Amino acid sequence: MPLSEHEQRLLEQIEQGLYAEDPKFAHAVRSTNPQVHYKRRIVKAILGFVLGVCALMIGPIMNAGPVTIAVSVTGFIMMFACCIWGLSSWKRMTGVGSEPTPPPQRSARPNRSGFMERMEERWRRRSEGE
Repeated sequence: MPLSEHEQRLLEQIEQGLYAEDPKFAHAVRSTNPQVHYKRRIVKAILGFVLGVCALMIGPIMNAGPVTIAVSVTGFIMMFACCIWGLSSWKRMTGVGSEPTPPPQRSARPNRSGFMERMEERWRRRSEGE
């Protein structure tokens, strides 16, 4: 919903007051891009995924019994968590899936008649002598 002219003027006055009162904060708020935050999260998720792959591969190399299984399982869980984290950040950064989808519309009643209605129709036809 677009702002009216009066609301736009008020918003401009508030922005000018903010710049006059605290220019550093106003500049920081204006220059912050939320996509930069999501890009950092994606980079961290990629690094975590790589560390998980390393842990998964180091597990079988170690000959320490149950510790090898724990290291490998931890690496796999780390890879899985980083994939989910990175994909959710990617979706938020690109806006994929944020559009609301309309609910499917159902017809009030299907065009086909039910089993009992068909049987009743056959019974009527037989009793009428068709």
